[in-house]
Amino acid sequence: MTSFASQVFARVDRFCRPLPMVLNTVLVFSITGEVSYLVLLEAPLDADQKKTVWSAWWKAAHLLAQYFMLGNICWNALLFLWTSPSIKGVFLGGEGMGQGWRYCYTCETHTPPRCSHCYDCNVCVLRRDHHCVFFGQCVGFRNYRYFLSCLLFMWSGLLYATLMNAEVFLVILKEGVTVHSVLLLLIPWLMLVSGQVSARAFAFAFIADTCVVGFLLVSAFFFFHLVLMLRGQTTREWYSTRRPYSLGLRGNLRHALGLRWYLCWLCPLIPSPLPGDGMNFEVTGPLESTR
Repeated sequence: MTSFASQVFARVDRFCRPLPMVLNTVLVFSITGEVSYLVLLEAPLDADQKKTVWSAWWKAAHLLAQYFMLGNICWNALLFLWTSPSIKGVFLGGEGMGQGWRYCYTCETHTPPRCSHCYDCNVCVLRRDHHCVFFGQCVGFRNYRYFLSCLLFMWSGLLYATLMNAEVFLVILKEGVTVHSVLLLLIPWLMLVSGQVSARAFAFAFIADTCVVGFLLVSAFFFFHLVLMLRGQTTREWYSTRRPYSLGLRGNLRHALGLRWYLCWLCPLIPSPLPGDGMNFEVTGPLESTR
């Protein structure tokens, strides 16, 4: 009985693991499609401006901006998934072992400082930050640049989409702050089921709400990791208030984003080699926790 239950749980777990990434992908492309529709068919609202040269350039600029952000999100996400942050293929041990090295009984090997075992990935990860549920992979030494860049363009894209959908909120609230308008903004699916709104109005209201909620969530993640990067910390080290590896603002940027930290965020295809090997770190403060 226990074996059957464990098999069922394992199958459900395998089925559910990719769901956050699938949902993320659907939402990103849905929001992009909706904003493209707003740009091409709904804006500008003045009918006299719809066929002007200014309107054509305005639409081209907006489409270029949003597909530049979409391309960066997709490329950074793919490179994040393709770049393994684990110890697989890395030579560990030898004379380089020193303070901070530990033995992982699961992987049966010595691991360097800032490396820890991930039970979701079932492997030790170099400079492990955390396991990202939305990507189904750990954030570590080699793929941190792509993770942070993806967050940057998701944040800017959701900010852009929220501003573009401001007209949707204005149209909904045009009738005033009534029970109907408030419910349409907060729970549009309930209004759709009750038959009080059309499918088109529901789609616009739902995506507009998704943009606002997504922007708030991504903002929290992005600015939290931005602070961690500038402080030279991982999420695990932030919990213990340790900053033993901080190299100053520029040094922390170089170690997180690579030697071309000032350019690499523009495009994931810009090469930006990391200055370290993920195993040896310069210690600039006490290794003991202050809590």
